[in-house]
Amino acid sequence: MSICDGDGRYIWGNEEAERRRRIREVLQTDKELTEFWSGSECGSTAALVRRVFETGEPVVEHEQRWSLPGSDEEFTLSSTYFRLDDAQGSPLGVCRMTTDVSGADSRTHLLVLNEAGKSIGTTLDVIQTAQELADFAVPRLADYVTIDLAESVPLGGEPLQRLPASMERVPVFRRAGAASIHPEMPESLWDIGDVVYALPSSPFTRAVHSGQTHYEPVIDTSPGTWLDRDPERLNTIRKTGMHSLIIVPLRARGTLLGEAVFVRTDNPRPFSRNELLLCEEIAARASLSLDNARRFTRERAAALTLQQNLLPQNVRGGKALEVASRYLPADTHEGVGGDWFDVIALPGNRTALVVGDVVGHGINAAARMGQFRTIVRTLAELDLPPDELLTKLDHLVARLAEQDNPENAGHPFPSQALGGTCVYAVYDPASRICTLARAGHPPPAVLHPDGTVTFPDLPAGTPIGVGLGSYESVEMELSEDSILALYTDGLIESRESDLDEGLSRLASALQNSGIPLEDLCEHVTKTMSSKPRQSPDAAYRDVRTPPPLDDDIALLLARPRGPSVEGSRPHPSRANSATAEPTYP
Repeated sequence: MSICDGDGRYIWGNEEAERRRRIREVLQTDKELTEFWSGSECGSTAALVRRVFETGEPVVEHEQRWSLPGSDEEFTLSSTYFRLDDAQGSPLGVCRMTTDVSGADSRTHLLVLNEAGKSIGTTLDVIQTAQELADFAVPRLADYVTIDLAESVPLGGEPLQRLPASMERVPVFRRAGAASIHPEMPESLWDIGDVVYALPSSPFTRAVHSGQTHYEPVIDTSPGTWLDRDPERLNTIRKTGMHSLIIVPLRARGTLLGEAVFVRTDNPRPFSRNELLLCEEIAARASLSLDNARRFTRERAAALTLQQNLLPQNVRGGKALEVASRYLPADTHEGVGGDWFDVIALPGNRTALVVGDVVGHGINAAARMGQFRTIVRTLAELDLPPDELLTKLDHLVARLAEQDNPENAGHPFPSQALGGTCVYAVYDPASRICTLARAGHPPPAVLHPDGTVTFPDLPAGTPIGVGLGSYESVEMELSEDSILALYTDGLIESRESDLDEGLSRLASALQNSGIPLEDLCEHVTKTMSSKPRQSPDAAYRDVRTPPPLDDDIALLLARPRGPSVEGSRPHPSRANSATAEPTYP
């Protein structure tokens, strides 16, 4: 590695640069970088350095020839150039990182590592990442590869510490990935997801405990080795012709993740030292991807558990309404969101229906969702009309945002870090009137007895947390066989279609009204979540695997029960009549 200024004048070089070039005595800061290149490479290097310095665009893996001063020996170097800027963004110089690719092995080494970077870690799924590592290494490096992960990477099932162990073998890992040049994989004693047992004296256990790679170019199967106490493995080694072995511990950020095992069977050559280094480098890169997937999986599981525990477990509409609900968490890199729903019993046999969406993803969004639901339930106890309830919710959330971020106090549009959207409806069975108001939320849908679907013209209002409290209630009548649908934007929005198309698809999905409400709820969520979606890892997914959800989906369906309930009282409201546009036949 070396650094020069914008004119190509050398400023600094690390020890390898100094040693490689033999310039410790001759190279001073007033020398130009181009003086140390030969032939036509001089001009191109100077121009390249100036271009990087002036434009800021890096140059990656640029190959050049270089010879030692006073020597006929010539090297081929692959260099990457990038500009160094100060804190204000002004250019300071150009950094050059170089690798000697003169030998065929070095060039192949770099090409394999480059391919590994593109093929391993395409998703944040632990099993898929492990399988990508195994698939990449076979047959490039080995004839048979397994990826076994430790307890620190949860794959489900009973914890390893609770599993039975014999005098000879103990549970050490779970099989997460495997690949072989033989389709039937006769080398494998365990399937994906199975617990992998090993002898305490085996190289598999020693490699993990020591953190050192086990390199056995020729597997020793003679009497007196650890294999004497593991006849099942010994029999498999002899039967399949395993003759060369590398076991690389998988570690990242101080955490033991497991180990990668590379084996040769049909390839008669034992693993070389250069191949050992290559296996270690690929395993090190894969370890970072596995750790990222592990962290994402753990955080997503925690957020999902919190989200599910904070959502109502059994929604009931009482005597007035039949209700059904569904919640589908997002499975993108951002994690689960803050979508939520609730059904609240009110005085006079009335029922409140609410669906909301909190800004953000992950554990914080799930926790804020719980705050929103608690606040709404508390305000519902005051028996407020929907517009007044949303106004108070808006002001309370804005105040919470100011407390968390004092710099936003007094700002006309405070931070919406605690904000979100919400739709609140109150149904009165005595009059069959449903009074609704929404705060920046998608409009509700109504399936009428004649099979048409309408989206009432309900004023959108501002999102919760802005602090303006500009909401308006609207009244509409729900007949006995009609269905009211409240949902979050994840149900109708996607990267490939606009909002109108999503509403049209929702209308079509709702028109399957001849089935029970629970079945209709399942049908709508399944239909809407199966829409085609593009994702960064789409090329690597099995075509039978459902596409990932871009956002959470919450759906709440409600259908009035039988004739009007006696004893109900209408709630005083300042609402207007709802229109029924647009209508989908």
